[in-house]
Amino acid sequence: MAAAAVMSALLLRPLGRPSARSLLGRAGVATGGPRGRGGLRRSQVLRKSPKRGVALSAGSFLVYEASKLVSGFAEVHASFKVAEVIEQADYLYGSGETEKLYRLLVQHKNSEDAELLWRLARASRDLAQLSSTSAEEKRQLVYEALEYAKKALEKNESNFAAHKWYAICISDVGDYEGIKVKIANAFVIKEHFQRAIELNPKDATSIHLMGIWCYSFAEMPWYQRKIAAMLFATPPTSTYQEALRYFHMAEEADPNFYSKNLLFLGKAYLKLNNKKMALLWLSKAKDYPAHTEEDKQVQKEALELLNSI
Repeated sequence: MAAAAVMSALLLRPLGRPSARSLLGRAGVATGGPRGRGGLRRSQVLRKSPKRGVALSAGSFLVYEASKLVSGFAEVHASFKVAEVIEQADYLYGSGETEKLYRLLVQHKNSEDAELLWRLARASRDLAQLSSTSAEEKRQLVYEALEYAKKALEKNESNFAAHKWYAICISDVGDYEGIKVKIANAFVIKEHFQRAIELNPKDATSIHLMGIWCYSFAEMPWYQRKIAAMLFATPPTSTYQEALRYFHMAEEADPNFYSKNLLFLGKAYLKLNNKKMALLWLSKAKDYPAHTEEDKQVQKEALELLNSI
């Protein structure tokens, strides 16, 4: 309560720059004319100038302290606002309200907060994935998402989610830049996924995405391998066994967290000719509750693969 009283007193002080006359008046100095009540003649003012300096110094100190309190209050208020926006954003994300989530976060696209920015990158990408989004809008959103993720990483290099979404967005942009660019970005993507896992070993999504990276290069067509060989002295390679290891690690970190991880466990086992395990995981993917359009697509693909076995 005492601190609040001090804050109120300081905030209520006039912030405009006082005139020389008003400063002298506050110091108890007469500014002209005959000596009045509490007033001093000019000669007395000169003799008393050290006290005037002390009075002015004290006033300056109070103004300085007030500015520090105001600045601190503004910072606290800003942090509360960021926390409130993040709470709303997480609720909308969990509810599958993609368009509302994007509209909320895009208002803060100039934020300096990495937590807000990577969420905006994710929301932009999710909006691009909707079937109702036009091809032109999708392209724009994909590039926007990369910019937001890049900015998040610049603001906080130690934020695992910023690394994760930067890697995802680079991969998405590669779909528009061509196969050479996509392959050229492969090591950058891998590096950021691995960094995300280092920063948060319990994040199942980062581990799953590392598995997707391995799976993609394990099944890379011969012509893409030739392009990779031209771009790198040692082109990126992987195996289905390595991909499978990451998918299992993701499932251990957070069981049943993502329909696509279940699907790729089944697909990896199919590639390794283990039909029994493939049936197990594909059945789980098919029966996974569909909360998003992606979940529905996973169910459809899982059913098709089950019927083909």
